[in-house]
Amino acid sequence: MPTPESFFVGHPDGLAVYRAVANRVAALGGSEVRVTRSQIAFRRRRGFAWVWRPGQYLTSTVPAVLSIALPRRVESARVKQVVQPTPHAWMHHLELASPDEVDDEVAGWLREAWTAAG
Repeated sequence: MPTPESFFVGHPDGLAVYRAVANRVAALGGSEVRVTRSQIAFRRRRGFAWVWRPGQYLTSTVPAVLSIALPRRVESARVKQVVQPTPHAWMHHLELASPDEVDDEVAGWLREAWTAAG
């Protein structure tokens, strides 16, 4: 079974970003972590946040992307891209260069997504 460490093998900066996200999510309460070949998902009844390596798919020097599913669109310069996959969900993609970027603002978005994923 894949682990976060095996997902980020050879990419310590990405692993550090993942750990910062995981710590923020753990502080919210119960959720499940699922590691696949393409991403690490945080779930309650449904998924609410995903961490992945953009270098797997694109030419990128960014160590990790955090994708957060929210019930509303967030307007922020920190959000690289927003898509609306369903009428009631907005997917926000944040490029994260360091664990320090997983700050209180990001934690607030994670809290909102965690709550919505019920």
